[in-house]
Amino acid sequence: MFSIKNKVIIVTGGKGLLGAAIIATLKAEGAIAISADLMAAGDLEMVIDITSEESITNLVQEIVKTHGRIDGWVNNAYPRTKDWGAKFEDIPFDSWKKNVDMHLNGYFICCKIVLEQMKKQGFGSLINMSSIYGLLGPDFTVYDGTEMTMPAAYSAIKGGLNNLTRYLASYYGPFQVRVNTVSPGGIFDNQPEKFVENYNKKVPMRKMGSPKDIVAAVFYLLTDEASYTTGHNLVVDGGWSII
Repeated sequence: MFSIKNKVIIVTGGKGLLGAAIIATLKAEGAIAISADLMAAGDLEMVIDITSEESITNLVQEIVKTHGRIDGWVNNAYPRTKDWGAKFEDIPFDSWKKNVDMHLNGYFICCKIVLEQMKKQGFGSLINMSSIYGLLGPDFTVYDGTEMTMPAAYSAIKGGLNNLTRYLASYYGPFQVRVNTVSPGGIFDNQPEKFVENYNKKVPMRKMGSPKDIVAAVFYLLTDEASYTTGHNLVVDGGWSII
């Protein structure tokens, strides 16, 4: 049960914190796991620019030519501008537009091209990485005593992505193609000590998550055992969203 052995699975942003953990687990479980990122340096790594329809099309065509199919696709890339994290009142409109275009619209392009391939196959699982901040407003008190804040565009992007996922699940369901989201809570990534302290006080489990917590959710949605799960937002947040 719960096997992904020999499944052809692509993870965009495969060299990031979550992407690398997902790729490592998929490979360890016997999948043909392909990291798709702006930079590729090794075996089963391919270059992709999720803001370019041509780049995505070429990658999908190459994978299908080589492997004959795409069993799973994880939209995990996290493109953003250099001023990401600016306070709301300091966000230039051009920056806002660029972030929405790169991230949300980049995921749209990937979905459009990949889901059409899965439709031809008559099977496939696509996962969009979202966030608790696509569901909830931020608690700004967790940023007290730090220079951090929650980027406003992130809420708009992830909230839009959640409902796009529901739309796509309904649209492609008749073709036995599944589309789901995974929404992580706070993941520890060497944030400032004060932020971690504030976060841990609020979340019911009193700790931040780790990449392995998110990998488990992604893994499940890629397996055949999840064949009747579509349009779902799997929240992995230590209880943050229940309070």
